[in-house]
Amino acid sequence: MAAALCALSPLVYLLVRSAQLGADGAVDTLLRERLWSWTLASAVLVLAVTTTCLVAGTVIAWLLTATRLPGRRWWLVVSALPLAVPSYVAAFSWLSTVPTLQGFWPTWAVLSAACLPYVVLPTAAALRGADLALVEVARAAGCGPLAAWRRGLVPQVLPAAAAGALLAGLYALADFGTPALMRHEVLPFAIQRQYGSFLGRERAALLALVLVAMAVLMVLLERRARGNAQRWSTGAGAPRPLRAVRLGWWAVPATVLVALPVVVGAVWPVIGLFRRLALGTRRTLDWSELTDALVATATVSLAGGAVALVLAGFVGTLAARHRGRLVAGLESASFAGHALPGIVVGLSLVYLSLRVVPGLYQSVTVLAFAYVVLFLPKAVGAVRTSVAAVPPVLAQVAGTLGRNRHRAGLVTARLALPGVTAGFLLVVVTAMKELPATLLLRPSGLDTLATEMWSRTSSAAQGAAAPYALALVLVASVPAFLLTRTSAWDRS
Repeated sequence: MAAALCALSPLVYLLVRSAQLGADGAVDTLLRERLWSWTLASAVLVLAVTTTCLVAGTVIAWLLTATRLPGRRWWLVVSALPLAVPSYVAAFSWLSTVPTLQGFWPTWAVLSAACLPYVVLPTAAALRGADLALVEVARAAGCGPLAAWRRGLVPQVLPAAAAGALLAGLYALADFGTPALMRHEVLPFAIQRQYGSFLGRERAALLALVLVAMAVLMVLLERRARGNAQRWSTGAGAPRPLRAVRLGWWAVPATVLVALPVVVGAVWPVIGLFRRLALGTRRTLDWSELTDALVATATVSLAGGAVALVLAGFVGTLAARHRGRLVAGLESASFAGHALPGIVVGLSLVYLSLRVVPGLYQSVTVLAFAYVVLFLPKAVGAVRTSVAAVPPVLAQVAGTLGRNRHRAGLVTARLALPGVTAGFLLVVVTAMKELPATLLLRPSGLDTLATEMWSRTSSAAQGAAAPYALALVLVASVPAFLLTRTSAWDRS
C-alpha cells in the first residue's frame, strides 16, 4: 500500500492543478485537435518502441544464450551499455553529426536502442534458466515442434520479456529529451512546453493525467498478455538447459543485429563526446567539482534505489503470488509515476513538500522520493518476475521440514535475491541519468553529473560539459555491467 501511495502522490498535485481549469476549461482542453495529435504521436511511438524491443530483444537474448554466436558472453556484457548513456546524450551526439535527423524514425531508433537492454537482460536470464524438459513433455503429449515450444518454453520466458517491454514502453511514453531534440512533437514535449508558461500549468497537469491513463492501460495490457504464465519447472530432477544451436553463415547477420543497438545507443554517443572533448574549451575543468558531482550522483541514486527496493518488495511479491482486483490495482498504481515526465514529478513534490513537510523542501529525502516515484516500476517488475520464478512448493517443503513460516519464506527470498538485486541496479542506473526532477528538487549546493552537464550545455559550453557527460557514462556503466552478472533466474 505504501508503494502505491508513493507512486500516486503526484496525482494530488495534478488533480488540484487540473481542477483550477474548471469543467469548461477541462472539456475545451480535452477536445482540442492538437491534444489528440500529440496523444496519437505518443501512442504510435510507444507502440513502435515496445514492439521493437520485445521482438528484437527476445531474438538477441536467444542469440546470446541459446546459440554458438562468437563472443556471446562478451556481447552480453556489451549489450547493457546503452543503459549507461542517457537517451538525450545519444540524440545530441547523432544530431551533432547529422543535423537533419528529425522526426519519428530517428526518435524511434534512439529510444529503441536505449530501451533494448530492458528486454535483452531479463529474457536472456530467463532463457538461461529455462527447462527444456517442459518442451519434451509437450512433444511426448503429441504436440508438434512449434506447439511444443509455445507451450513449454514461451510461458517460462514471457513474464521476463513482457516486464522488460513494459518498462521500455513506459520509458518511451515519458521521455522528453529525445523527442524534443529530434523535433518530434509528442505528449511529454507538449507538457514541458506548457509548463514553461506559468498560465499554462493547469493545462499541463491535465495533459499529464492523460499520460497516467495511458500508462495504466499499458500495465493492464501487459498483465493480460502475461496471464498466468509461470516459470516453474517440472520438479523432476535438475532442469535441462537449452541446447546451443550452430549458426553457420547466419553468424554474420546475427552479430550485426546484436551490435547495431550498441552502436546506436552507446558507441557513437561516446565517440561524439570524445570528439567534443578534443575540440577543447575555454573553461578549465575543476576536478574537485567533478568529484563532488560524482559522489552526489552515486549517493542520491543509491538512496533512491534502496527505498524503491523496500517499497517494491511487497507489491512485487503480491503480484507474483496472488491474483485479484486489489493486487492488480496496487500493481497498476505503482507503475503510474513512471509515465510522468520528470518535471511533472518534480513540480508536484515541490508543491507537496512545501504544504505538508516544509522542513524537507530541497532535501536529499525528497529527491530520493522523486526517484522512487519515477522508477519504482523497475524494482516492482524485477521483484515480481524473480519471485514468480521460484516454485512456491519449495517454501512449503521447508515448512514440512520444521522451518517456521518466516524461515521458510527466506528460502524464496534467497532464491529471488539475484533478480531483486537486478531491480535495485536498474533503479540506480536510471536515477543517475535523471535531470528535470533533480534540477527542481536537489538541495542548494548539491549538483549531480547530469545537472552539471545541463548547466554547461545550456550556457553553450558543450566542450566543458563533455567531461561530466563522460563521467556520467562511466559511473552509470558500473551498475549496467553488474546487471549482466545478476540474474533473477540463474540456477547456479
